[in-house]
Amino acid sequence: MMHLNKNTESLAFDQIKQIWRRIAKTKKSAGIIHELEFYKKLVDVLHVGKYYVYIFNCSSVEMEFVHENVTQVLGYQPVDVTPEIILKNIHPEDLPYFINFEDTVGVFFNQLPKDKIFKYKVSYDYRLKNANGEYTQILQQVTTIQTSEEQGILRTLGVHTDISHIKMGGTPKLSFIGLDGEPSYHNVNSSVVFLPSKPLLTKREMEILKLIVEGQSSDAIAVNLFISRHTVDTHRRNILAKTETKSLAELITKAIKEGWV
Repeated sequence: MMHLNKNTESLAFDQIKQIWRRIAKTKKSAGIIHELEFYKKLVDVLHVGKYYVYIFNCSSVEMEFVHENVTQVLGYQPVDVTPEIILKNIHPEDLPYFINFEDTVGVFFNQLPKDKIFKYKVSYDYRLKNANGEYTQILQQVTTIQTSEEQGILRTLGVHTDISHIKMGGTPKLSFIGLDGEPSYHNVNSSVVFLPSKPLLTKREMEILKLIVEGQSSDAIAVNLFISRHTVDTHRRNILAKTETKSLAELITKAIKEGWV
């Protein structure tokens, strides 16, 4: 999968807003939690590396606080970081995981006794496009810092850590990390509420694109894939057209920048 059209982006954001509001169980937005509670939870989730913290309101679907470190991690100013921007810049292949993970998070916390809601941290990773148009592998860790009167999750404290030096791409994994002696659950199977759109390139075109990025000629690609030179050239023309690039150099640059290979 290469990209999402505007209708798909709108559908994705509508879907995730519904999920977050179900998690909150209310449309009312209570006052911000006391600063002491913030720092107490902060200690539990911080990890070494480039990171920034934020506070998210599930009911109003907005970022109430984004630390200035976001500029070091993603290149954005704190005021520019919104749920819409985050969702829009998640790698298309990782977006369905993100939405399905969030729905699973809602189901998980909904069945917890109210005294255990604060005792779990949610952890998963995905690729997020930074201000330079390149992808950063983000480890997202979130813990509840305030609940609503209906015992829904109202506010969460999140940490986005750059783990690109450890992992880039691959299948995102969801885990619930138990705090204060609670059991942890790793590689949790998620619900399916959002399906990926049709891939931009076919499987064969993706194979050829990867070989092009590796620097192989059309003749070498034909030998490696046991197809004719003519077939390779046809695929190359189709790839350029589908990716809206005019040369192999532009194609390679875009493929790397967009995280297609």
